[in-house]
Amino acid sequence: MDFTKFVSILDKRALFFPAADKLGDPFEGSFSKITEVMRLAQFKEHFPENDDHSIEQMRRNSAHWLKEQRRVTLISCWHESSHESEAMWKLYSRESDGIAIKTDFDSFKKSFTCSENIYIGKVSYVDYKRAWIPDGNTFFPYLYKRKSFMHEHEVRAISDRSNPQDEVCKKLRDENLTGIDYEVDLLLMIKEVIVAPFAPDWFLELVNSVVDRYDLNVPVVKSALADTPMWG
Repeated sequence: MDFTKFVSILDKRALFFPAADKLGDPFEGSFSKITEVMRLAQFKEHFPENDDHSIEQMRRNSAHWLKEQRRVTLISCWHESSHESEAMWKLYSRESDGIAIKTDFDSFKKSFTCSENIYIGKVSYVDYKRAWIPDGNTFFPYLYKRKSFMHEHEVRAISDRSNPQDEVCKKLRDENLTGIDYEVDLLLMIKEVIVAPFAPDWFLELVNSVVDRYDLNVPVVKSALADTPMWG
């Protein structure tokens, strides 16, 4: 993330969850071809009295619902790895002010102080022409992505705000709200703050100063990718 997003997290003590339809991947929340064929077969099995036209209308209604669900499904995206990725730095941060927050699964899960339920899961990368994506839960299609995204090694925190009685749901649908902030315990969530390998030294000092100002007792370090090579 860039510096402004990092400061926003500290200032609000919250993580921003954008709506799934704002993440830039047109396949977000969709099913694979095999799953769609199986769903169509289930429609025919459960409603044998309906003709093909009625079944097709049911399929269209289901497809419309899935697309609309993207507007009220909120997702916070994280990279899981035992080491840093230069590609991720370049894709998701600016060279001058990139920052990464390091956490672990248990701390991340426990850090949410909001009343809403947050579901956390790893993303599986599949071939949408061949793989079956389960459809028994509204979260399932958001835990699958195309193999082209395998480099992300993504873990997602997901919130479903589709309850029509929920004011947030109404705003997401009617006002095109782009997402929602969810309160977190920063001291529990953040284990380390890592500054991008391309950032200047003064930026490292600035991040240290900001972390101190917000009373975060966590280490701030320069990316290991900035280490000096040894030549003997």
